[in-house]
Amino acid sequence: MKRALLFIAALLTACAPQQATSQTPTPPGTLIPYDTRTPSATPEQPDGLVVEFETPLPSPTPFVYEVQAGDTMGSIALQFGLTVDQLVAANPDVSPNNMSIGTKLNVPSDPDNPTGAPTSTPVPAPVKQIECYPTADQGMWCFVLVHNDTSNVIENLSAQVTLLDTDGQTLASALALPPLNILPVGTSLPLMVYFPPAIPANARPQVQLLTGIHLEPDDERYLPATLHNTLAQVDGSGRNAAVSGTVRLPEDAAPAGLVWVAAVAYNDAGRVVGVRRWESTAGIVPGGSLLFSFEVSSLWGKIERVEFVLEARP
Repeated sequence: MKRALLFIAALLTACAPQQATSQTPTPPGTLIPYDTRTPSATPEQPDGLVVEFETPLPSPTPFVYEVQAGDTMGSIALQFGLTVDQLVAANPDVSPNNMSIGTKLNVPSDPDNPTGAPTSTPVPAPVKQIECYPTADQGMWCFVLVHNDTSNVIENLSAQVTLLDTDGQTLASALALPPLNILPVGTSLPLMVYFPPAIPANARPQVQLLTGIHLEPDDERYLPATLHNTLAQVDGSGRNAAVSGTVRLPEDAAPAGLVWVAAVAYNDAGRVVGVRRWESTAGIVPGGSLLFSFEVSSLWGKIERVEFVLEARP
């Protein structure tokens, strides 16, 4: 069988629109189109911010996880460094074989693995940048941009982000996850995490990759769908982009039941400023196509370009 996964990372480049004279977003009729280009290089791995796997970071605070489309007890347990039995035991009222989207699961601490790290070392994937943005309510969003420079698709990436104060003391620690289950070859995606108030604006992030496994080329869980005619239209404020495109499925592929498209917004310095995932369960028949359209916004400054990454499953 052909490689069971194919991606398109469409990089949209152009000069950023001039700043609007009013804070009111420009009407849709005057949106500025950006043509598709080839992705540019991302910055080098941040020095001093990425911790080696052998160095344990503080354990993330236990939290409630909301089941997403395509999740299973096994995949969720893997993401959080747990066994299926531990996750099932922490959720006795949830049937592992009958979880609906939106089901809330208690994610416990692992007594046999207090750091939250998996027992095996994750595949090497360089962290290209770490960006954290304070919010108006004294929370903080952090993006950990990871690049797949290997020859295989990477699945189930996760990282632990720890925020430190000016004295190097831990303020908070939590798990960061990507918008998709996969990181295709030659592609970058941010792992995301939100820290609730109150986080000082000068908090310093530190990152440790926890999980990440290589997929076999013939893995049938993912389909060889492709992206076409991708477009981003940035409004006059520069803070919002309307994105659209088409997902196509080859005639010799299995039908797609679930399609995800991730849009990653970057500023003119090449830093991640926003991420959003579009989901569809409408399905695609072999040889068919599916249109998508949604918006992605910036947390910090103007959007200069948008990159897309696709995931399609039976």
